[in-house]
Amino acid sequence: MLFVGIDIGASSTDAVLINENKDIIAYNVIHTGANHKIAAEKVLEELCEKSGHGINSIDAIVGTGYGRKNLENITWNITEITCHAKGTNYFFPSVRTILDIGGQDSKAIKIDNYGNVTDFIMNEKCAAGTGRYLEAMARVLEVDIKRMGELSLLSTQNIQISSVCTVFAESEVISKIAEEKKVEDIINGIHNSVCLRAVALLEKIIIEPDIAMTGGVAKNIGIINNLQKMLGFEIKVYKEPQIIGAMGAAIYALEKSIG
Repeated sequence: MLFVGIDIGASSTDAVLINENKDIIAYNVIHTGANHKIAAEKVLEELCEKSGHGINSIDAIVGTGYGRKNLENITWNITEITCHAKGTNYFFPSVRTILDIGGQDSKAIKIDNYGNVTDFIMNEKCAAGTGRYLEAMARVLEVDIKRMGELSLLSTQNIQISSVCTVFAESEVISKIAEEKKVEDIINGIHNSVCLRAVALLEKIIIEPDIAMTGGVAKNIGIINNLQKMLGFEIKVYKEPQIIGAMGAAIYALEKSIG
């Protein structure tokens, strides 16, 4: 039996194919773009090509994420909170606190040892502290967002980026550039700004180790490094943190199908 989870996020659309033993057969991550239905069709088609399994061989598909209600031809849809909890529990059974920083929002989630959600909180409807925020800062600095993490590790001076609003933060970064501050120091200041918001969010649900981070921002080693310093805990990150929600959706599809 085969099961698929599709996670439609603001920035990426992710899909995971598993069998009845919860083994990952294949996964796929693409840019979401402007049309959720097209993104879902594309990610599923590419997933089937990677795995060598046709769409008709899939027993159940669960949609999750920001655009889950726009998906067609799925068996069920479920919230991303539940899916990130299930996915994280599969990869890291000891984790009790999850930080998910996505393209447009951030979430702090508490789970029990079975992966059930016991508490959660989301950030306000603002791009500050999210992937969109980092993308905006990368554009101002004319730096590839994929290099921001490694560049921040070269920082030798603490620079504070105090603006909460993304637009004002852009102006603040431009001012730092005019002051001839080093790019790596500015990036580290940007990362600290993101981490301070993340810690404040986590503290609202009372942090309990172990801690894991999911979402695309978890690929940023600078963010992980600064967060670990602020929290005093190691943060667990799966090798492909963007598929955690889709994995949870695939597990839900399996469990719902076989009971």
